[in-house]
Amino acid sequence: MYSSKSIAVFFALLFLITNSFSQSADLGKISITGAFARETVAGQNVGSGFLKIKNAGAADKFISATTSAGTEVQLHTMSMEGNVMKMSQIPFIEIPANGSAELTPGGMHLMVMGLKSPLKVGDSLKIKLKFSNSGEVEVNFPVQAISPHAGHMKM
Repeated sequence: MYSSKSIAVFFALLFLITNSFSQSADLGKISITGAFARETVAGQNVGSGFLKIKNAGAADKFISATTSAGTEVQLHTMSMEGNVMKMSQIPFIEIPANGSAELTPGGMHLMVMGLKSPLKVGDSLKIKLKFSNSGEVEVNFPVQAISPHAGHMKM
């Protein structure tokens, strides 16, 4: 049995490791932090990206993304319907004035379609993010390993 202290230490270390491999960028009042992509396996032609967007200005919208590593990047959300996890494409993500939006595993995320090659740990994926008011910024998404428990969500 693990103590609550050892579990807290584990998650603190996981947070530090995840953040040490992530990338950040600034675009005027918009700040991108914690960007990372998940590794894929041979034959898998879709990948996922995650990040946090902070806005120190007027409301904005994250409206699209592109990458040369795939044919398309879609903005997605995930939800549970009964015992089934559903993923849906969304047209934009609201970034409130003086607020933030977070794209996380199990929630909103970037879905990279038509990958030209697998995403491998240690590689990096460049994705250009477009905002309705702030413009565009290219962000480096370091590729990280999928934890053995990533697909096992408890509700």
